Amino acid sequence: MPAKAILLTAALCLSGAVATPANATAARTPQGICGSGFGLVSGGTQPVKTSSGRRYGTVYLLYNRGTGQNCVVTIKSSFVGTKTQMSATLTVMAKPRQDGKQDPIVRTDSGRFSIYAGPVKYWAKGACVKFWGTIKPIGHDPAVAGGGRNAWGNCG
Repeated sequence: MPAKAILLTAALCLSGAVATPANATAARTPQGICGSGFGLVSGGTQPVKTSSGRRYGTVYLLYNRGTGQNCVVTIKSSFVGTKTQMSATLTVMAKPRQDGKQDPIVRTDSGRFSIYAGPVKYWAKGACVKFWGTIKPIGHDPAVAGGGRNAWGNCG
């Protein structure tokens, strides 16, 4: 490879022109992660923080009117790029059974992730939902950050 080509390639890589794919930024937004047709719902952006108030990210609830699906994703604002324990949980109020009881449907994505947990999707047209996200910090800090909504909402 000629010296000019090597220098040009190195310069482009250092400038970030080649190193960042076009969809990398979109994939870090809740809409980019959940996919086409999903939009944030009222009250669907909640901080993920420790009991002492340290914020490690945000959990999002989105809805797709076309498919009737909800989507939950937890995105880090701290420890980005480092795999840490995270989760995104969607709980859907199921329709009552014949005996009148309701067993909620719970879907969770948890594991060690670099940027986000999720997407967690489930059909919830006409149903109430809850959502929650967690992020465990790196190191010896035992505090797990959590956030979301523990009350039923976004019904219908």
